[in-house]
Amino acid sequence: MLSRVANSLYWMARYIERAENIARIVDVNLQLLLDIRNLDEQRLIAYWQPIVQAAGDEESFFKIHPHATGAAVTEFMVFEKTNPNSLVQSICSARENARMVRDQITLELWEELNRLYLFVRSPQAREVWKRGASEFFQEIKASSLHIIGIINATLIHNEGWWFIQAGQFLERADKTTRILDVRYQSLPERGVPERISSDETLEWSAVLRSCSAWDAYKSLYAADVHPRRVAEFLLLSYRFPRSVRFCVNELNRALRLISGVPEGRFTNDAEKLTGRFLAELQFSTVDEIFDVGLHSYLDEAQMKLNNIGAELFRAYIFQPFENPDEVHLVQQEEQQQQKQSLVSN
Repeated sequence: MLSRVANSLYWMARYIERAENIARIVDVNLQLLLDIRNLDEQRLIAYWQPIVQAAGDEESFFKIHPHATGAAVTEFMVFEKTNPNSLVQSICSARENARMVRDQITLELWEELNRLYLFVRSPQAREVWKRGASEFFQEIKASSLHIIGIINATLIHNEGWWFIQAGQFLERADKTTRILDVRYQSLPERGVPERISSDETLEWSAVLRSCSAWDAYKSLYAADVHPRRVAEFLLLSYRFPRSVRFCVNELNRALRLISGVPEGRFTNDAEKLTGRFLAELQFSTVDEIFDVGLHSYLDEAQMKLNNIGAELFRAYIFQPFENPDEVHLVQQEEQQQQKQSLVSN
């Protein structure tokens, strides 16, 4: 497979996943604030600023907005054209990557992705947003899940499909760590809190909802929400499709199917780092994570995922390009990787 094709399929999947995650986290935060009482301006900022921090865009945000108000954060995260990680720009980037490999994807996938692209760029999107943010986000989430289903159901499961899987699960693992890190300030630096307040219970429930994990979590723990159990579920569950362990396992499988190397061996640093991180997740306990400090652990996990992405790019994508448009696109992706790595550090 040509490296430019692998690059476009990989980033198409990452941007689709990124848009869906933004839709969920902003939507859930809006719903959460309806349940919290006595919210003054400072408390509202305390709920909105971590959303920007979790996305890794704090520096870019404060260049154009003085304060992390609800209106400023939602505009920046959803519609802002100068923010390459905004929901709208992520969908535009996904569509552009799909356009570059139109002959490698199915008509059904192209039509649905193009439909979503046309929707977010149309006046209708703003009209739906004004009527109700939840309705707007539901449209994004439903279309994103539809696209993922189309990918799984209509694309040949060949090398290109595994690059899509690698992009999807790497992005999903990264976003799960960032969503889980949103409420770290309510935790002690190390160790597990003995008790949490009613507002903190709502906040940790919102973390689960932001990862589409609420119903799955309740099937195991009912409505007993505690940071220790939430962290264990979102980091170490081997059965929940959005846990970090599940995503890294799927990423590891995708990389090995691309190269054909069996378990226990590696042919490049992307496979080595992924296998090592998976082993750590498989043999870690949540108490060990809290002994290190949840925030510190999540920072390190994000660095590991960034390093895997960089090594994957080096192993498969970093090849000479003849088309100037392709050179520009690759440079954008490299800059984005570097930016995320610097933020995590």
